[in-house]
Amino acid sequence: MPNTKATGVAYSDPEFSTMYATEEIGYSAVAQGTVTQATDKSTAVTLNKSMGRITMNAASLATATNATFTLNNSSISASDTVILTISGGQATPGSYNVFANSLSTGSVSITLRNISGGTLSEAVVINYCIIHGAV
Repeated sequence: MPNTKATGVAYSDPEFSTMYATEEIGYSAVAQGTVTQATDKSTAVTLNKSMGRITMNAASLATATNATFTLNNSSISASDTVILTISGGQATPGSYNVFANSLSTGSVSITLRNISGGTLSEAVVINYCIIHGAV
């Protein structure tokens, strides 16, 4: 493989079936992507990458209100875990919670909740990564 580089040693703990790495683990640039949500905060997006950034629509979101949308992604299987975080600098710090609330093969439902105490109209950027699992 021409684009391969050793990044340390990964080893398995036979007692706990845990995998450890001696150096940083991450996704290559080819496994990353970006997508921008059109129309409103509930509009579905599609990004077929294991790691990415979703720029949400800047539509208004009232306090104590949820906006839920679907991330369609052919990389997701029903046994995966999707980690989400709000990217710094794009949204008022401490004003939102984000979580995955439903996962199936090919998609995950993502909810953004405004916890600020006021209505906000921001193009929130959500970072995600998929931890691929097998059962």
